[in-house]
Parts: sequence; structure tokens; C-alpha cells
Amino acid sequence: MTVSVDLTPLTPVLEKYHGRSREALLPLLHKAQSIYGWLPREVQEAIGRSLHVPLADIHGVIEFYTMFYNQPTARRVIRVCEGVACHLSGSAGVMEAMETKLGLRHGETSAYGAITYEHVPCLGMCEHGPNALDGAKTAGRLTPDTVDDFLAGSYPEPRAKVYGKPLLTLKRIGEVNPLSLTDYEAHGGYQGLRKALTMTPEAIIEANKSGEILGRGGAMFPLGLKAEFVRAAPGSTSEKHVAVNADESEPGTFKDRTIMEEDPFSLIEAATLMAYAVGAENGWILVRGEYPRSYRRLRKAIKKARAAGYLGRNILGREGFHFDIEMRLGAGAYICGEETALFEAIEGKRGFPRIKPPYPPSSGLFNQPTSVNNVETLVMALTAFTMGLDEWRQLGTEKSPGTKLFCLSGHIARPGTYELPFGVTIRELIEMAGGVPDGKALQAVLVGGAAGVFIGPDKLDMPLTYEDARANNVALGSGALMVFDETADLRQALANLGHFFAHESCGKCFPCQLGTQRQMEILDRIANGRAKLTDKQTLLDVGFTMTETSLCGLGQTAATAVMSAIELWPELVSRVP
Repeated sequence: MTVSVDLTPLTPVLEKYHGRSREALLPLLHKAQSIYGWLPREVQEAIGRSLHVPLADIHGVIEFYTMFYNQPTARRVIRVCEGVACHLSGSAGVMEAMETKLGLRHGETSAYGAITYEHVPCLGMCEHGPNALDGAKTAGRLTPDTVDDFLAGSYPEPRAKVYGKPLLTLKRIGEVNPLSLTDYEAHGGYQGLRKALTMTPEAIIEANKSGEILGRGGAMFPLGLKAEFVRAAPGSTSEKHVAVNADESEPGTFKDRTIMEEDPFSLIEAATLMAYAVGAENGWILVRGEYPRSYRRLRKAIKKARAAGYLGRNILGREGFHFDIEMRLGAGAYICGEETALFEAIEGKRGFPRIKPPYPPSSGLFNQPTSVNNVETLVMALTAFTMGLDEWRQLGTEKSPGTKLFCLSGHIARPGTYELPFGVTIRELIEMAGGVPDGKALQAVLVGGAAGVFIGPDKLDMPLTYEDARANNVALGSGALMVFDETADLRQALANLGHFFAHESCGKCFPCQLGTQRQMEILDRIANGRAKLTDKQTLLDVGFTMTETSLCGLGQTAATAVMSAIELWPELVSRVP
């Protein structure tokens, strides 16, 4: 028997978005799902009529993002992280206790639709593993004994852990109320933007080039050069965009979440300064769906900045300088961290990467000139600009000036976000973080996140700089370092990585779609003690093919960690006699 859906609760939401185009699809789907708990066909049709988007396209978007549901599900969804860092911290025991308590397995919904229970590849809270999400509430450092408190809603949300010296970009964290604009201003906030408005945009771009700020998301493209391209691109300020990539979804990486949760005004100021430099009126921030607290705090901070005249028209009295920011909440898709897939998501489409060229500075969001950078890149540029380039270049090394945010997780005494000058060695960073707990020996470090490279104890004295990383065939990536002690099962770690990439491949190109699945199957078999004699060569062949022929960075790096592990420890993927 078919039950009709009452669209009355949806009517005011549709009215709010009346006249908008497809770019409003993601927020509308989120709001509709919050009303109904899922997205019935009638709701999809109503949204399609409102935005003039075909039903097939809406269905395709819902199917693409894992946090949207086109079948009945509970309003309360509990998601437990099964990522590598959480596994090292004991997530298997937490999941077993939670499943016993709920009487549910992955993907199941309880009787009468009270709770839906899911395992997810990563929640981006690696320093707090094992962790989970209960709706929009985060929880970290869970144990089997604290599962009852978590399910009862009485378990506290974790705070970001910040360490380092000197603290420049992270200096306000723990010292101010993240949502107090007054606190932010009293601790140096908006000094950079005020300074910028006394200069020409061209001078600011030259300052960025002189500071040698490279992209902190892994691509390492020079920020100043990218800004120069956008400013030089044809088009008025109303036709140019500043896009912030806050879809930080790679296991081991959580630095951007730290900034968004604990110092959100710094990101708003940094994006505004970039808009002035490149000549753009339109700002967009896409926050990953698993970061509800980051999203909430940024929304509130944007409203306060707008009310204070830091966003809007004629900002700080500068005639003709108009800039405002719209936010988008993702819905579970690691691929949207790829810059062109991020554009597709903001535009209300499935997050498929685009073929390049054209490149974002000339044809990005809405096929218009776009400056796109991740959170750390923008805020680091703001830090360097505000303090002065001479002081900035005194930190770090000649080829890697300034500081960098490093994310430490796994078997480490003090996991968290570390701000340090370039040039600190991996050994020094691990010692600063208290070393490996319980006197255990270090077995390996995964440098650069899930798409990074494994190193052994013999490379711990490598300085963390771009030049040293290149010389050692190690990618710094986003700055994530995951530590494995002597008890860690590296076969299981590789299997977890295989699951992550197979789950997150968008399927647009066959090398990645098929390669990640095949890689996962082999790594699962190896982890379960059923390795074949041919597995090593097959993994190398699959990895080479994905690396050389995939369309975007996901497929091109999905086998990097696996291939590095095979090189260091070939016995991991060999059949045991």
C-alpha cells in the first residue's frame, strides 16, 4: 500500500529557495531530509519542480552521496569510524559493544525506525579515535565501557588538540571563544584585511608570491601564482569566485577541522582577503558532511562577520569592494575534495571530477574564473601577510619558508594538530608528541595521509620540508603522519586503506573504479591469511595502471601507500608457506 507524503512541512523551505537554480540543490536536500528522515519520491519531485531540475538528476545526486537516503531510514543515524587511525585505537571493540547494545549491524535500522547504525570509512577526527557521530553530535576516545553514555547522549564532544612552537596560525585556539568576533579582533583578527585594503591587489599577490606559500592540501601549487591567474582572467568581479575546499576527508587529516571549529573567523578573513586580491565578489565554502560542528560554527561566524560589515558591500568602507560567502554542506564523498569535483557539488551535481584543461583560474565554478584553495592554505597566507614576510621567512628553510600544520594520529602519546616550522624532522615531531606509548618500538609511519607513503624507522631523521620530501620520494601531502607501533598489523592497515579508496572512488573512470575494487579484494584476502603467490605482482600492476591512467588524484594515489609498503616489506603481501 502506497502512503502519500505530506508536503506541507516542505512548503516554507521551497519558498525560501524560490527563484534559485540548481546550485541550491544540496541545501534543499539536506533540509528536506531533516524534515522527513529520508527523501521520498514526492519530495524529490517537489524540489525538482522548484529548482527546474529533472527528477533523474536529483535521483542521481542522492545516489551519489552516502549521507542522503532514498529509502526510509531512522532520523537518528549513528556512524562509527572504521578508519585506520580509529582501528589502531580500538574501534573494533567499540563497534562490537555498540552492535551488541543496539542489536544492529552495519546498515540496519532498529524496530520502529528509532536508530540506523552505520560504519563509515573516516570521520576526520583521527586524533580522537575511536570516534563516532550521533546525528550532528561528535564523540571521541570511545571505549566499550563508554558506549552506554554515548548512546544516552551524555558523552562530551571532544575539543581540538593543538601543539607546537611558535603558534602563529593556531595562536588563538584555546585562548578565545571561537564564536566571539570581539575576541577574534582583540587577538589580532582583521588586522590582515585592514592592512590589505591599504595596498593594491597586485601588491598583495606579489606578497603571496614572495612568501612562497604553496598549496597545503597536497598539490603544492604556488598560491600567489594561482591568484595572479584568476585576477588576470577576463570577467567582472561579479563573475569571479573564491572557493574554499573544506571537504577534508582523507584518513589521518584533520587540521582544517581544527581551524574551522576553533578559529572560524580566521578562515572568513582569509577568504575575504583573497577575494580582494583576485577581484571576486562571490565566496563559497564546502564543508564535508561529517563535520557538522565545523559547519554550524562557520555559519554563525559568517552571520556575525556580515552584521559587523566584514562581509557584504563596500567592506570596511572600501568603495566597490563587495564580497559575501555562501556555505554548502557535503553529504559524504571524499572525491569532492578534488577541486573540480568540489565545483560540481556546489553546483548541485554529482561530485565527478572534470577533465583538465580548462583549469579553475579561467574556468572553474559555474565555468567562471575561480580561486580555489583549502582551509590551511588560505589561513597560512593570512598569517604570513599579517605578520610580515620578513618575519615569516625567518622560519622554516630557504625553500620551505614559514610553518606547516601536521596531523599526528595512531600509536602516539599526544595525537593532535602541530604547528611547526618546516625543517623539523619526523623523529623530533614524534618525540615532541610524547613518542610511542608504553615503551613499544616504532614499526612504521604513514606520511601524507591515506594517499601517502610508508616509511620505516630508518627515515625518521628526514626533515619535514618540500625539498627533503621530494629527495626521499615521500609526499608530504596534507601533512598527516600516522604512527604504527610494533604490535600493529600492517596487513590489516593496508586492507583498511583498500576499503577506503574502493568506497570513495566515484566510478567516472574505469582504472580507478575497477582498480580500487580489485586492490581491496586482494588486500582483504591477504589480511585474512589467504595470500596467493601472484598477489604481489598483481597489486603492483593494478597500482601502476591506476597511477598512470586515472582521471584525478584519487585514482592516481590510491595505490601509493600499498606500493610503498610492498617495497619496504614484500613479505606483507607474500603467501605464508
